[in-house]
Amino acid sequence: MAQLVQDSIARTPDRVAVGVAGGGMRLTYQQLGELAYNLARQLEGALPPATGPVALYCDNCPEFVVGLLAAWTTGATVVPVDPQLTAPEIGARLAAAGARGVLVPEHLRDSYPADAVTVPAWGLGIGAGGADAAMTGISPRSGTGPADPSPAAHDAATAAPSGHALLLFTAGSTGTPKVVPLSHANLAASVAGIRSVYQLGPGDATLLVMPLFHGHGLIGGLLATLASGGAAYLPASGRFSAHAFWDEIAQAEATWYTAVPTIHQILLARAPSDYPGSNPPSLRFIRSCSAALAPAVLHRMEEQFGAPVIPAYGMTETAHQAASNPLPEDGACKGASVGFPSGLHIRVINSTGRQTGAGEIGEICVRGPALTSGYLDDADATAAAFSGGWFRTGDLGYLDSAGYLFLTGRSKDMINRGGEKIAPHTVETVLLSQSAVQDALAFAVPDPKYGEEINAAVILRPGQYVTEADLQQYCRAQLSAFEIPKKIYFLDRFPRTAKGDGDRRALATALTHASFAGRPAESPENQ
Repeated sequence: MAQLVQDSIARTPDRVAVGVAGGGMRLTYQQLGELAYNLARQLEGALPPATGPVALYCDNCPEFVVGLLAAWTTGATVVPVDPQLTAPEIGARLAAAGARGVLVPEHLRDSYPADAVTVPAWGLGIGAGGADAAMTGISPRSGTGPADPSPAAHDAATAAPSGHALLLFTAGSTGTPKVVPLSHANLAASVAGIRSVYQLGPGDATLLVMPLFHGHGLIGGLLATLASGGAAYLPASGRFSAHAFWDEIAQAEATWYTAVPTIHQILLARAPSDYPGSNPPSLRFIRSCSAALAPAVLHRMEEQFGAPVIPAYGMTETAHQAASNPLPEDGACKGASVGFPSGLHIRVINSTGRQTGAGEIGEICVRGPALTSGYLDDADATAAAFSGGWFRTGDLGYLDSAGYLFLTGRSKDMINRGGEKIAPHTVETVLLSQSAVQDALAFAVPDPKYGEEINAAVILRPGQYVTEADLQQYCRAQLSAFEIPKKIYFLDRFPRTAKGDGDRRALATALTHASFAGRPAESPENQ
């Protein structure tokens, strides 16, 4: 992967590679390469050779990009860490990955839990204008700082391409997150597919609003851009900011962006006040991934933002992207679908393991060069999910006769109401098609008669009002009687995963324990 960036340096050395929106730092490819090489020399002097991965405790900042490339230049594996995790969670993840050191940007130095984490840590700063990159020790655990750099860093071309490039963590919504090792070959295959599908090149620029400690932002946004010679801009705050988004898109002269449906829905809700309709950005396309995008939301986005919206499908185990709709000039985009496989093979199987026919729902399985070989130090989880080179995703869906993939839900999310199986995604899609609804989550609750019953929660669009009875009647026209939510909560917000998706399990737990109060369904003044 470091070599792919070297190729971009050779092609367009003076092109902006990484910038901070709002007039912040801008690094050309030549500057980025020099900073990474300089930091690689310091890393080799500070850390014992080949004794474990290097962790990055970072938000979306230039230090993340420089640290990533520097570590790869030395041949090290990189472990991105979410800086919003608690100290015990950070310690557990560093231990699970076997990290030998942590890089922390100077602006996050005070928030890093040095007292609670025993792995040596170094502050990482970049000089004004990208003049240099320097590591300084973080006490008390890491001593006085890195040793004087003595051995020269390896050339990017000599770093072993067969080793792990990244260790990423799964969402872990049902337990301890699993560690997914991705090789340089996995990443290169995924990046090649992303570049090809969206025809990314040096003329493109994007704003990275998805966190770089997950595959969506890191692989689908940053690496695909750097490998294509485009410009990757980072939000000034280091994360997605709804009120600053369109200004930062304009400052970056972005031609595309990628995000989860939750972010798209927030932008839609704020569009009347925030979207620059008199001077709209020139977006080639908008990409949506990491969760299903309701067709009604897609159509609203295209009408409001004037750009084609391209749904895609991916997961950590496939180095992010597994399938995507084509660009409009390359074929039909079926809004209810996540498109064709991109660099991977996809099949759908039934409960007996038989491959299904067109339109028949089953479990989605994938294999190909972007697929990880298994979970790190977890033989049981690997054996349960991988067989004969195929990975059982746990996602349910079907392929149509033209080869488009459609998602219908997660097998572990299916609700069993007295023997009737309900896919929460199906209910959410219907609720989201109601004009007053901005976001929706459906979930199971215990029921003495049926075992499980379906409930839902919605966030209404600003200025809209609808009752629980209105929504249930709306669902009645499009869903079977057993799929209609027995109770619907009206909320201002949902609990979210680190990627920004609605977390239905956390929501169900919170509502069950009355710790996440819902609005009265019939009170207009509370809507």
